[in-house]
Amino acid sequence: MRIDILTLFPEMFESVFSASILGRAQNSSILSIQTHDIRAYADNKHKKTDDYPFGGGAGLVMMAQPIFDCMAAVCGDETPHRILLTPRGKLLTSERAKQLAAHDRLVLLCGHYEGVDERVNTIIDEELSIGDYVLTGGELPAMVLVDCLSRFIPGVLGSDDSTAEESHTNGLLEYPQYTRPASFRGLDVPEILLNGHHANIKKWRERQAMEKTRKMRPCLLGTFGKNPEKPQK
Repeated sequence: MRIDILTLFPEMFESVFSASILGRAQNSSILSIQTHDIRAYADNKHKKTDDYPFGGGAGLVMMAQPIFDCMAAVCGDETPHRILLTPRGKLLTSERAKQLAAHDRLVLLCGHYEGVDERVNTIIDEELSIGDYVLTGGELPAMVLVDCLSRFIPGVLGSDDSTAEESHTNGLLEYPQYTRPASFRGLDVPEILLNGHHANIKKWRERQAMEKTRKMRPCLLGTFGKNPEKPQK
């Protein structure tokens, strides 16, 4: 998969995407991530990319021209799926990330300041948000989105089974996990996990996942077992 990121601050992505799993995925040519500086496409003398909003109001708005020209240069003759990261977008879910991972190419636009000129939405396919709060820009949400969806790309994780039982994958939070030693400072691993009876372990994990969800995120129980949302085109 190829992911292009349109941003005013490309330097923010360097250390994040060069390390750990994402770094290895790129070194293995499973994933290609390119950042593009929107400011380089501004057609004014001072490379200005923002201006005051018509109608008044606080803050500045990203101008349409640099974004349109940057998007055109990056996309070329192709038609990748284009996403604007914005607080007003549809909430990112594990299911949506899995759907996006099926694309061959994505283009992510990082909003900033008070947002982007509304006319930019004519060249956007989807608006996404990572939560009901406001950040200073779309760079961090873009990093979250890339990290989240990359886990569903075959070969990125050490095992394709790694995503099968994670939190939110089946509508519940993940069950408790333990590793060696079996006893640590008076805290013992549940005996059922040590006896090797896989059917009983499976049942225990299901009960624990349900209980963890009921305690931490009871709102999720209302959606447990329902069919996932239909893919967006």
